[in-house]
Amino acid sequence: MSVTPSTAFPLDSCTPPAPVHEPDASVDQRLDRIPGHRAMWVAICLEFVEFAVFFAVYFSARWHHPQEFQAGAHKLWTTGGVLVTLSMVTSGWLLTRALAALDTHRRRSALRWMLAALTVGLLYPGMKFLEWRWNLAHGLNASAGIFVIVYWYLTINHFVHASWGLLGMAWCTARLATGGYSAVDHRGLQSLAIYWHATDLVWLMLFGLFYAYA
Repeated sequence: MSVTPSTAFPLDSCTPPAPVHEPDASVDQRLDRIPGHRAMWVAICLEFVEFAVFFAVYFSARWHHPQEFQAGAHKLWTTGGVLVTLSMVTSGWLLTRALAALDTHRRRSALRWMLAALTVGLLYPGMKFLEWRWNLAHGLNASAGIFVIVYWYLTINHFVHASWGLLGMAWCTARLATGGYSAVDHRGLQSLAIYWHATDLVWLMLFGLFYAYA
């Protein structure tokens, strides 16, 4: 007996439909609550890995030359180190005030805070150049021993990273002045503040290891 097409069951009628995997909206919401751009967090993690290697160099040198490191802090210009610390930490605080103002739709106030943060932040390279001149005038060059060599190695690397932060601060200030950021979307400014705070943290460790703890 033949089965007509009208009474036949389609072959795929018994095949269960493929499950549809919908994206988990809660994951996206959690990621959106992370301040700044995700790429900046990746860059900061890489920066910390880089400085972890530098600190390994520091502690290795200190392990093999303890006496030179114990006497090293007295050779540095401590006042210059304190002024650099104040410049970086204060500019970081001013950045947080700019973000707080922008969050409450006070763009002009945020711009004033940004200009203040940039001005105070620019004291950092000025103080570093004065400190380097002081070091060279007092014979703290590459022939002054392992402590001074490691000091130059780590602080110059930090100077490079902080200089990138200052360039970013200038760029974000210009964007804020031209309406590039709003209370709704200012992730670029958040990314800058996160990077600058990370650079602050590295400097605080350098200050403790070279100017205080050594």
